[in-house]
Amino acid sequence: MFKLIENGEIYGPKSQGIQSILLVNDKIIKIGDIDATQLEQLDDELEIIDASGCMVLPGLIDPHEHLLGAGGEEGFTSRMPEISVEHLVTSGITTVVGLLGTDTSTRGLPSLLAKAQQIKSEGLSAYIYNGGFELPPSTFFGNVTDDVVRIEEVIGTGEVAISDYRWLDAPVYNMAKMITETMLGGMMSGKAGVTHFHVGDGKNRLSLLHQILDEYEIPAHCLYPTHITRSEKLIDEAIKLTKRGSFVDMDTVEENIADCMEAYQTRGGLMDRLTVSSDAHTPGGSPEKLFSQFVDCVREHQLPLETVLPCFTYNASEVLKLSAKGRLEVQADADILILENKSFEIQHVLARGRHFVKDGQLIVNSQQTQQVKETLPQ
Repeated sequence: MFKLIENGEIYGPKSQGIQSILLVNDKIIKIGDIDATQLEQLDDELEIIDASGCMVLPGLIDPHEHLLGAGGEEGFTSRMPEISVEHLVTSGITTVVGLLGTDTSTRGLPSLLAKAQQIKSEGLSAYIYNGGFELPPSTFFGNVTDDVVRIEEVIGTGEVAISDYRWLDAPVYNMAKMITETMLGGMMSGKAGVTHFHVGDGKNRLSLLHQILDEYEIPAHCLYPTHITRSEKLIDEAIKLTKRGSFVDMDTVEENIADCMEAYQTRGGLMDRLTVSSDAHTPGGSPEKLFSQFVDCVREHQLPLETVLPCFTYNASEVLKLSAKGRLEVQADADILILENKSFEIQHVLARGRHFVKDGQLIVNSQQTQQVKETLPQ
């Protein structure tokens, strides 16, 4: 079917002014002046979405979510619940990357893969990392290369812990070998093949990653650390890493992204190498915080939308090699977030061309019916 979005101000993520966007099934097929009357003459079904007074953005990408829940380090009662599709779409998220962390004992890769496949079957886009905090990493087939090559949803390895008291840093050679094997899987499969690092607040910070780049022939774009805002020194080391070619990630748990982003930029950080993630569901992490921190950066702190938006969309698509995501352009996936200009309230969310939020209301899709379930929180 056809969907035509009219009268909205498009940021794809750069400003494109007020234009129309035409969707066919799950793809964007045209952006510009589009004559609705001609489309109405076709036999195909047409839905027109009036985005007057709204911004039309790419759906948000969350590159770091514990889809099965996390926590549990203070006993079983501290375990966090799984993520639902409703959690994601009401936060403007249309693409998510799941992973394991500390707990690879009671949460495993088969369950994580099944959860990602569930999210995909419900209409969103979902990927995963193999592994967890430990090295050697947990795998499906015995090595990370085979996992990346043979399993569609696996795009890399992570989150591997460094500078954290909960897991000892691996010897440099072992770490470099794992990074290389992940990279090789990416090369063979056309995927990112990145290694995603959990960075604790230990004194070594990112020194292990800099040492690997110094001693081995490993491209910097294969390294993707997160939680880089634990200290000013860590931010400085992350900035040095971006200037060598890596991407780095900030999480929204502490709800201070605007301040961290300003500090990162002021200290010389490359904004096109920065992503933002929710770290949901850890204690304090939630999909809702990803959206609320995006709004806080732009509306409350007055950071330029064209600076902030790529950190929540396009940049993640670049590091993860998801070339149809995080952008509004012809042949990109029809993942679209429509916000009211002043309030930034969510009006519409479409994932792969399918409506999940319509006129500010969450809708539940089934094969035969669409039913209003609840109204989005203000």
